[in-house]
Amino acid sequence: MPAAARPEPVPLRFEPIPGVELAGESAGDGPPIVLLHGLTATRRNVVQGSRHLSSRGFRLVGYDARGHGESGPAPDPDAYEYSDLADDLAAVLDELGLERPALAGSSMGAATALRFALRHPERVQALALITPPALGERARPAVARGEPGYDDSELAHWDRLADALDAGDLDAFVEESGANALPERWREPARLATRQRLERHRDLAAVANAVRVVSRSPAVTDPGALATLDVPILVVGSRDEPDPGHPLTAAEALTDLLPRAELIVEEPGDTPLAWQGARLSRAIGDFLERTAR
Repeated sequence: MPAAARPEPVPLRFEPIPGVELAGESAGDGPPIVLLHGLTATRRNVVQGSRHLSSRGFRLVGYDARGHGESGPAPDPDAYEYSDLADDLAAVLDELGLERPALAGSSMGAATALRFALRHPERVQALALITPPALGERARPAVARGEPGYDDSELAHWDRLADALDAGDLDAFVEESGANALPERWREPARLATRQRLERHRDLAAVANAVRVVSRSPAVTDPGALATLDVPILVVGSRDEPDPGHPLTAAEALTDLLPRAELIVEEPGDTPLAWQGARLSRAIGDFLERTAR
């Protein structure tokens, strides 16, 4: 696909589902790629603001998930399940008349894309799943809040993040995020990126609700169904040293379950591909051009 002039993004704002106001943007006029961001992030954090794909001739469509960025909160504080997020995606595609786009999702966005593709495989040309979460009930501990052992559970970690957001305490959020425990070369960039993404939200309480609900929502309810997903899929993993929150084993396990998936990951010691917008965008563009049919 020949390179095109770098188009300016066009703002999007609509209410695809009653009570949910979504904000986003579109850039370019070619084959569409819909960007789906991760938990506590915004639409900017999928390809990190890179415009490589739109200048390459693709149409990039990104929107802030309900409760995130410039989008409004869910009408119900519990309505942040992956099924809710997949419903929003379906409504966005309908609103924009996108019949069969590629979907590029990061973390929570990767799980949303998978949930949608399993439900509507005929509406997806290809998937790019960037640092996908673990499958199944990874965040469902045997103990509830306040019971013995809760403070050591993964769910307690997510609840502490949500509590920090409710309090507007960005320092506490950064500390609980694990950025301060990373190797020194990645520590400060991770701290800065974490704080910057939080500053882009208009409603931190809504993000807190999303954190509590998404962390309790399994990414895929039936992992066996993944074997039926007949679309080309690029899985972008990251190594555990710089990004322990997205274990490489999760990306590897997902790749093994998907019949047409291929895995890419940065070389040992390199900065994760998911953090490098231009390199990530090139990998996605190359994959889509190679697999397009």
